[in-house]
Amino acid sequence: MTTKFTRTFAAAFVAAVIGVAGLAAPAMAAGQVSISFTPTDPDQQQALGTGLQLFSLMQGLSSTGANASQHGNFNSAGFNQNGSGNHGLIVQEGDGHQGTIEQNGNNNNCGLFQFGENTNGQCVQNGDGQSSITTVFGF
Repeated sequence: MTTKFTRTFAAAFVAAVIGVAGLAAPAMAAGQVSISFTPTDPDQQQALGTGLQLFSLMQGLSSTGANASQHGNFNSAGFNQNGSGNHGLIVQEGDGHQGTIEQNGNNNNCGLFQFGENTNGQCVQNGDGQSSITTVFGF
C-alpha cells in the first residue's frame, strides 16, 4: 500500500510540475514598458521642446515639422500635424515598431523613442505650446 501511495504521489507531483511550468513560461512571451513625461509648467514645457529640437538638429534632422529616424526592419512611423510651429520626432531602434504622433494646435513638441522589438507608441497633443516625451522598450 505504501508503494502504491508513493507512486501515485510521485506521478501527481510530476504532473503538477509539468502543468505549472507550461503555464508560467510561454514560449513566445512579448510585451512593452512605456515611460512618459509631460511637464505642466510652461518653462519646463519650453525647455523640453528646445531640448527635443536640439536633439533633432544633432541627429541631422530638422528642428521643425515631422522627423523620423529608424534603424531596423519592419518599422513604421506616421505623423498628423494640424497647426503651425509643431515639431514631432520618432526614433526607432530595433524591429517591428509602430509609432504615431498627432498634433492639433500650434508650437507643440513631442519626442517618441522606441527600442527593442515590436512596440506600439503614440503621442497626441491637442492645444498650444505643449511638450512631451515618451520612451518605449519592447521585449
